[in-house]
Amino acid sequence: MIFSFRNAALPAAAFALALSFAQAATAHEYKLGDLEIGHPWSRATLPGAKVAAGYLTVKNHGSTPDRLVSATAGIAGKGEIHEMTVKDGVMNMRPVTGGVEIPAGGEVKLEPGSYHLMFMELKAPAVEGVKFPGTLTFEKAGTVEVEFAVEKAGGKEADHSAH
Repeated sequence: MIFSFRNAALPAAAFALALSFAQAATAHEYKLGDLEIGHPWSRATLPGAKVAAGYLTVKNHGSTPDRLVSATAGIAGKGEIHEMTVKDGVMNMRPVTGGVEIPAGGEVKLEPGSYHLMFMELKAPAVEGVKFPGTLTFEKAGTVEVEFAVEKAGGKEADHSAH
């Protein structure tokens, strides 16, 4: 079968439309009141791992600050909010007491090398390409159920094997 396009813009438009559907299928965002939670994700865990980390972005479109106070994951017995800092060449990681403030009109990124979620006492591995359920609890906005997309293991994430 032979196809002929008289309008060169038609194939480009069809490609752009297909690409937008593919991007929509991979991106995942959640809304809770004035908060927008973008792309919760984790890295695949190695065999025998006891912990996994979670990352995401929170935008506050409101006029008052809120605070991420806790997180859980379906694959873990316990979840905590952690912060990693480097001072004088020494890496320190510690649980954050009181949660992480999401400023009014601002954004906070939980990412490798900074604030992140720690999922401990793993009951199941984080498997690349397989999402796992979780919840995020905010001081004012309440609780939202999310799914963490599991991406390839490796990268510059801090070593959490000591937890």
